[in-house]
Amino acid sequence: MKKIEQIDISGDAGLRVRGTGLEDLFENAAAGMFSLITDTAAIRVTEHREIILETDDREDLFVQWLNELVFLFDTYGFIGKEFKIRIQGNSLTADVAGGIFDHDRSEKKLLIKDATYHGLSLKKLTSHWEATVIFDI
Repeated sequence: MKKIEQIDISGDAGLRVRGTGLEDLFENAAAGMFSLITDTAAIRVTEHREIILETDDREDLFVQWLNELVFLFDTYGFIGKEFKIRIQGNSLTADVAGGIFDHDRSEKKLLIKDATYHGLSLKKLTSHWEATVIFDI
């Protein structure tokens, strides 16, 4: 099972993400999104961020999770590399380990504005979870 696939979308960027469980799916989506922004292998883990979210449904939780990570990048230059997520119902608690993007040393790929609801899909299949998300760039 391929965890992350980039989807070719005119004018935007998209990912199809898979995970063995819901937490794994959210972790893979975060890793995939950050890989659209930069080569995460070049980022050293120097700090942790805690994220707590509660929403009305899982699709909203998924989009808010990704948009919270976009906010951390836009505001602080924070790139997540390691994700420990707990989901209970429509609540998420995460510890995100990562580092600060260095414009002089790190490769800049896409500038992601936000994760959108356009074309959003989040579903449980027989053996895994799968999501499709489109990012506004």
